[in-house]
Amino acid sequence: MTAVVDKRSDSEVKKEKKGPAKKKKPKLLNKFDKTIKAELDAAEKLRKKGKSEEALQAFTELLRSYPQSPRAKYGKAQSEDDLAEKMRSNEILQTAISTYGEVADMPNPTADLVKLALKRQANRQQFLGHIKRSVMTLQKLVDRYPDDISIKNELGVGYLLLGDNNNAMNVYEEVLVLAPNDGFAKVHYGFILKAKNQIAESIPYLKEGLLSGDPGTDDGRFYFHLGDALQRMGDQEAYTWYELGHKRGHFASVWQRSLYNVNGLKAQPWWTTKETGYTELVKTLERNWKLIRDEGLAVMDKERGIFLPEDENLREKGDWGQFTLWQQGRRTDKSCKHVPKTCALFEKFPESTGCKRGQIKYSIMHPGTHVWPHTGPTNCRLRMHLGLVIPKQGCRIRCANDTREWKEGKVIIFDDSFEHEVWQDANSYRLIFIVDVWHPELTPHQRRTLSPI
Repeated sequence: MTAVVDKRSDSEVKKEKKGPAKKKKPKLLNKFDKTIKAELDAAEKLRKKGKSEEALQAFTELLRSYPQSPRAKYGKAQSEDDLAEKMRSNEILQTAISTYGEVADMPNPTADLVKLALKRQANRQQFLGHIKRSVMTLQKLVDRYPDDISIKNELGVGYLLLGDNNNAMNVYEEVLVLAPNDGFAKVHYGFILKAKNQIAESIPYLKEGLLSGDPGTDDGRFYFHLGDALQRMGDQEAYTWYELGHKRGHFASVWQRSLYNVNGLKAQPWWTTKETGYTELVKTLERNWKLIRDEGLAVMDKERGIFLPEDENLREKGDWGQFTLWQQGRRTDKSCKHVPKTCALFEKFPESTGCKRGQIKYSIMHPGTHVWPHTGPTNCRLRMHLGLVIPKQGCRIRCANDTREWKEGKVIIFDDSFEHEVWQDANSYRLIFIVDVWHPELTPHQRRTLSPI
């Protein structure tokens, strides 16, 4: 677990609610710029009307006449930024990023102007995927204005985007020394503690941060991780927070808590084959279950280390391994060499092999394993489980409030965006085959354009 990063596409539900923030109007004009305010205002008026080319020309001419004007330099950067968006040009955007950076080096810019320029520079660097440069820009701002909490908070997010949780943690610890009640710092600090598996320690920070109502805290991911932390501590208060997250529009329901969603899809924990429409795929799996089982068992016997341990910190205890054949709609040729007949079965089922938000894999679970209650990341897929080697007693799966068992040679289908939990209390291993498929109500366009997860 690293950054609090949002990958939702335009076709997905994204409800960000920010608390009311009373801000003073920033002071953008220094002493000199006040003397040319009318000319600056005229150029800015063009920009606000969407006339980015004319605004760029106007601010460029102002800089020719008044090369010492920080506000004209900032206006030029904004106009280039606007033009880059209009033309969809990363080259122009790179020019805008450089110009934003030049604002800080102008003679006597106001503090507010420098902060706006460098924050936007960092934001645009992040947009282009230049995360390290963005962090350097924010660090420059922090060095210049060490008492500005908002900049430190943004720097912490930058480190999280880099996957550098340790430096992010240091930043938020500094913030909480300066501002012990800062809700933004608290939720992010709690998130980092949870990522470090300091579950009990994370809870008060996540809880107090959410209760603060500070801008940037009302985010589904924080409700998600607070509830998960409480569940792992055996505290039923988790469902109070899930309910609140649902009421705030972050979760489809208390049970269905995926964060990367397409609105309006049919939602139920368990599905029949007929309801999915994927009858041929299910028939193929059940007809060939022994072939799939035998190839999997041969891999288990011959190839040590090919079943990799579950690595998402979902187990309370036990041993759970997976051998993946398709991931995010891509075939893993190295894996398929070991189970060629199994992989060949899927050639005519793009609803599975093309599911960029899922996997096709073997899953082995040994006795004494308990998988925490958890939800998958998206409502865009359904998950099929084909029983291969199932002990007579002791293995069960709960999805929402309905608990079922596997049977050898039979497929069960559930929506893993709903809370589910697994117990393996048998006296021998359980082997199943997992096949993710696109949610049947997704259009062909959505299947093509949704981002991988």
